[in-house]
Amino acid sequence: MRIALDAMGGDFGPKNLVEGAVLALQTYQDISQLSLVGDGAEIEAQLKRLAFSDPRVRIVHSTQVVEMTDAATDSVRRKRDSSIARAVELIKSGEAEAVVSAGHTGASVAAAHIKLRTLDGIERPAIGAVIPTETKNFLLIDAGANTDPTPKQLVQNAIMGAAYSRHVLGCPNPSIGLMSIGTEDEKGNDFTRNAFDLLRNSGLNFRGNVEGHDLFENPVEVVVCDGFLGNILLKTMEATAHAIFHWLKSELMRSPIRMAGAWLARDAFRTIKKKTNADEYGGMPLLGINGICIIAHGGSSPIAVKNAIRVAGESISTQVNPHIIQAVRGYNDSVASTTAS
Repeated sequence: MRIALDAMGGDFGPKNLVEGAVLALQTYQDISQLSLVGDGAEIEAQLKRLAFSDPRVRIVHSTQVVEMTDAATDSVRRKRDSSIARAVELIKSGEAEAVVSAGHTGASVAAAHIKLRTLDGIERPAIGAVIPTETKNFLLIDAGANTDPTPKQLVQNAIMGAAYSRHVLGCPNPSIGLMSIGTEDEKGNDFTRNAFDLLRNSGLNFRGNVEGHDLFENPVEVVVCDGFLGNILLKTMEATAHAIFHWLKSELMRSPIRMAGAWLARDAFRTIKKKTNADEYGGMPLLGINGICIIAHGGSSPIAVKNAIRVAGESISTQVNPHIIQAVRGYNDSVASTTAS
C-alpha cells in the first residue's frame, strides 16, 4: 500500500504527523511506501529527532501550508504547492493510493474534489464519521463536506455509507436511518420529506427517520443527514463525551470513599474512555471521490495519526470505491427502469 501524508496539516504538524507516521510504519508492515509531504527540512529534522530510518519513507518537499484562516477552495488555487495539494496530486499521478490529512478540512475536501473529481454516479463527496455506541458503531454521513445537498445527493450518501459499512466496517446488511425531528414518515421539513420518499424506494435497508435519542438507544448502521447538521452533531457528541468525563472526574475526587470506588472501577473507566476516544478511530473517509482521502482531527495525537493511516489502508485493501460505483450504478439502473415502465 502506498499512502501520502500531509505532514504539515493540523495543530501540531509536523511533529505529531511524523511521530504518527513512524508508529504506523512500525505497526503496519503492509505499507510499501509512506510519502511525507511538506517542508523537507522540517520533516527530516523530526525523523532525526526520533532516530528513525526506513526505506519505505519518502519525503516530498512542498513550500506552502494551508492555514486554518484560508478560504477552502481559494487556498487550493492560490497555494498550488501546499502540502495538501501536493499530497492529493500523488494520487492523481498514481504515486499513492490514499492521502491522509489533519489539516484544513475544507481545503482537503476542495483539493480532493477539484483534483480527483467524483466517482461515476456521485455528484458530491461526503464525510463519513464512525461513532461508537454501547452495542456497536454506526457511520454518520455527511459529517461536513456538503452543507447544502439535494435529496438525491442524500440518497447517494446513503448508498456510499452502506457500501462503506458493509465492506469496511463488516456489517452484512447495514440499516439506514434519516436524521429528522421525529420518527413518523411525515415529520421533518420539505428537504427531509423528499429525501425520505427517495430512500424508501431506494432498495436500501431503510429503517425510516431517526431522532437524536435513537442514535445511541436504538442505533442503525448508517445515519444520513446533510453536512451542516452532521458536523454540528459530530462536534456536539465529541464535546459531550469530553464534558462528562471531566464532570465525573471532578465528582470522584470529592471524597476518599469516592476515590476508592473509582480505583476499584478503574478498568471499566479505561474501557469506556478508550471506546469514546476519537484517537482510536483515527480519521474519517471522504467518500465519493476518485481516490481515497482520510480526514483526521486538527488536534490529532500521534496515535490518532497512526490510526488514520490504518483507516486509509483499510479502504485500500477492501477496494471500497469499486463497491460504491457498483451500488450507485445498480440504484440508477433501478430508477431508470422504474421511470421507463
